[in-house]
Amino acid sequence: MKAIVLNETHQPIELKEVSIPEPAAGDVCVQLNASALNHRDVWVQKGLYPGMKLPCILGSDGVGTVVKMGDGVVENLIGEEVIINPGMFWGENPDVASKDFVILGMPLNGTFAEYVNVPFEYVHSKPEHLTLEQAAALPLAGVTAYRALFTKAALLPEEKVFINGIGGGVALMALAFAVANDCEVYVSSSSDEKIEKAIALGAKGGINYKTEKWSKKLINEAGYFDVIIDGAGGDSFAGLVDIAAPGGRISIYGGTAGSISNLLPPKIFFKQLKVMGTTMGTQTDFDIMLHFVDKYEVEPVIDKIYPFSEANEAFKRMEEGKQFGKIILKH
Repeated sequence: MKAIVLNETHQPIELKEVSIPEPAAGDVCVQLNASALNHRDVWVQKGLYPGMKLPCILGSDGVGTVVKMGDGVVENLIGEEVIINPGMFWGENPDVASKDFVILGMPLNGTFAEYVNVPFEYVHSKPEHLTLEQAAALPLAGVTAYRALFTKAALLPEEKVFINGIGGGVALMALAFAVANDCEVYVSSSSDEKIEKAIALGAKGGINYKTEKWSKKLINEAGYFDVIIDGAGGDSFAGLVDIAAPGGRISIYGGTAGSISNLLPPKIFFKQLKVMGTTMGTQTDFDIMLHFVDKYEVEPVIDKIYPFSEANEAFKRMEEGKQFGKIILKH
């Protein structure tokens, strides 16, 4: 089969011929139709991810058809269209993943291939209203956004939500979920075009975070926010604390802007804020997320679809950060 393999960090990915894997006991083999890139794939390529084990087939998100089952799989899944939960072996504590938790696509061989083996409990029926490409875009971003909004921040209908850095997969899924939950949503970006696209998707408004004193301007225009979703960190995080309502909740799932160095603790404790770290999610998070997607017919945003043979171009677009939505590989 064809697969996209990373042999060493700081090296280009390679499209190679490798053996089709045989499913072990408890595994199913999925013939993949489409997969989706995440920033994680670029970080792995740069060696910026803990527990590096190379060479490895990259890719966490994927959709396909079960074609073979290993021993011990009691349900007949052959021919089923499935999406894959890429976060495996979370453990029994729902508050934090165990040391056994892994994400598909390093250290385990991932979805940038024609076939992948996964434990049967991590495949789920594809939501019927989604195309193959939309379904491929859902798993990692969907579970991360759902946990940040609902499991962690306990979002309620009609609350005010601010999503920092709109355009990436998680931020856009958070927007879709919050809009479906009848919330008033504002977003930020360094691109006015991305803000306008978010408004077209249901956001009430937005702010360019390069604007001088952007947090004060936003408060004057929109007031304070009950729930804030952030994947950046950095010095702009202090502005998120400023725009939080008393008793507000901030879920942070990433740190692309680096360290937070200018935060005054009284701004957190006098407003009784909750600042919560989150990443990926449990099997329960994933299951409930899928139910939410089905119920409200949520559709992930697709940025661009590349043929499998043009994976290097897809990686380049991800690294440049120009995308609005998920970058898809068509197998």
